[in-house]
Amino acid sequence: MPELPEVEALVGYLDGRMRGLTVARVQLASYAALKTVDPSLDSLVGEPVRGVSRHGKFIDIAIGDAHLVVHLARAGWLRWSDAVSSAVIKPGRSPIALRVAFSDESGFDLTEAGSKKSLSISVVRGPRDVPGVARLGPNPLDPAFTRADFGRALAGRRTQIKGLLRDQSVFAGIGNAYSDEILHAAHLSPFAIAATLPEATVDELFAALRSTLERAIAEASGRPPAELKDAKRARLAVHGRTGEACPVCGDTVREVRFADSSLQYCPTCQTGGKVLADRVLSRLLK
Repeated sequence: MPELPEVEALVGYLDGRMRGLTVARVQLASYAALKTVDPSLDSLVGEPVRGVSRHGKFIDIAIGDAHLVVHLARAGWLRWSDAVSSAVIKPGRSPIALRVAFSDESGFDLTEAGSKKSLSISVVRGPRDVPGVARLGPNPLDPAFTRADFGRALAGRRTQIKGLLRDQSVFAGIGNAYSDEILHAAHLSPFAIAATLPEATVDELFAALRSTLERAIAEASGRPPAELKDAKRARLAVHGRTGEACPVCGDTVREVRFADSSLQYCPTCQTGGKVLADRVLSRLLK
């Protein structure tokens, strides 16, 4: 799933290429992906792109007086082309959900792999008309978001820190991969309870959050969309690396599996050498 750093890089790339172009045509191939009916997709044709921005993991393309807001979900992606195909997309026959072509013949396809379809496309008058955007918490990289704000977000929450970092109503843009990476950098168990963390640990976690995301954005910035996924995988220290050696201490990266997801961590770096039980209600093994 694309998270804050990849979406930020993708938005920067698209803004540099799309701003000022006029929409020439749109083709919708996945009717389930379109979550709105007014304004219509067709109303975007003939309108100029005013800019591209990000809200958490949502991509916001301002077109004329409307906004095309996209959430790529788990298996969605955006494929840019300097010469987009003019072929008609057959619904159900292609991973392409939406194609947008511009006046200079460039354009993009929104795609989604797999059978579980979660990609969402909305055409709205303002981005907060999308319920997911309206529910978002603060951008954790906003300069106005301080250590004190971070501490208040954790205070009183009897919630495992891994889940809290992923909660989009608390911190916008962090997902499964970067929550693993942040916790590894902070030397913190994913099952630590947010409300019980000492102030010094909160300091370390806040610093790790900022440095992990800022470094990932710097490494992703300027890359074309086709390179972002592989570049993300290459820079991850523990996420998706079960059975490999931790790059910090050399211990074996372990995994905890859940019904529809998993997390990865280093026992030496994060849990005092103890291995977390691989079940939903995991506890440290004695």
